[in-house]
Amino acid sequence: MTIKLKLELASGQSMKGAPLELLSKCVVIARAVVDEGGSVAFDAKSGAVELAVRVDRSILRTG
Repeated sequence: MTIKLKLELASGQSMKGAPLELLSKCVVIARAVVDEGGSVAFDAKSGAVELAVRVDRSILRTG
């Protein structure tokens, strides 16, 4: 199953290149990267579950 999303920030900033994770029950089940138009598509197994999307925190820098 393919899950497609269109992302727009209220600030108008681009999310191009942002790595995203698709989660089911707090477990990462798919990863994808936002394209230049703000679109992202996840390939995941079909099923009746609650899903969530978050930014892959590995891009965050500390210090």
